[in-house]
Amino acid sequence: MAEITIRGAGIFGLSVAWACVQRSATVQVIDPNGPAAGSSGGIVGALAPHVPENWNAKKAFQRDSLLMAEGFWQAVEQAGGGNAGYARKGRLQPVADDAALALAQQRAETAKALWQGQATWSVIRASDTPWQPDSPTGWLIHDTLSGLIHPRHACDALVRALAAKGVTVQAEGEDRGQVLWATGVAGLAHMTANHSRLVGAGVKGQAALLDYDARGLPQLFAGGVHIIPHSDGTTAIGSTTERAYTSPTETDAQLDDVIAAARAAVPVLRDAPVITRWAGVRPRSRSRAPMLGPLPDAPGQFVANGGFKIGFGMAPKVAEVMADLMLDGHDTIPDGFRVEDNL
Repeated sequence: MAEITIRGAGIFGLSVAWACVQRSATVQVIDPNGPAAGSSGGIVGALAPHVPENWNAKKAFQRDSLLMAEGFWQAVEQAGGGNAGYARKGRLQPVADDAALALAQQRAETAKALWQGQATWSVIRASDTPWQPDSPTGWLIHDTLSGLIHPRHACDALVRALAAKGVTVQAEGEDRGQVLWATGVAGLAHMTANHSRLVGAGVKGQAALLDYDARGLPQLFAGGVHIIPHSDGTTAIGSTTERAYTSPTETDAQLDDVIAAARAAVPVLRDAPVITRWAGVRPRSRSRAPMLGPLPDAPGQFVANGGFKIGFGMAPKVAEVMADLMLDGHDTIPDGFRVEDNL
């Protein structure tokens, strides 16, 4: 029976642990800060695809992961009894002008092939309903590949599912068997310190939860912000992208601007009270893609890092390919995702 040590209990570490446990591996998860202590403890959870054009391995990987998500999270919830807050409810976006309308209609055609008939990208008339972004043209983009999740709840659901299989997150422990480093921003900093150029870095994001119940409705992307109606009756708004910052966890006027943009784009949010303000630092690899695979010159050690803004959407597929690699020696990591691509 294979032994796996996973260092890091964020979304990548917990998801890979779950995939390995399901294949009967002996797994231990070690994180001195506890589960979801970093950006995986956030509140937004927009699982949205890249646009269906200029196709590449990253977009295909993301499509496959988003299509896997329902089965992945259903199994997690059934095993541990938690609620990840996952739903595939699609996404609505306003169409700004005639040029954007023509482009959106063109993408509706390319999506038919690139999304393999398993999801649609369409242009629809804005209906007379409060849950939609203001659209200058009266048209909206509606895609059915997008999903949403509550990051904190999802990590808690994974912890519960692992515990049901006898795996708990430990504060410390000795490495046993193969080791996966899923240590987020700290891991990127460590790798950068040991190489001649930047491997990756943290990018701060700020977000908010509003007291507005839109559960069961699509997510919105408007005014440059994601608007996510969670299943617990809150609505998340996010987020900023800050490469330079003073405090990793304090919110400021930049979040006020995000909230204002959401209220302007979706009028029903105008008077919704702010419940929570959140800030955290997300791991971004130099290539911007997740960084997966063997750690060079370190036999038996592997890396899963660099989820940045798409970590939760990529997690089901990341878990699958890393379990394939560590347990079976089967390498299905796409070009551009490899650790050496960032060194």
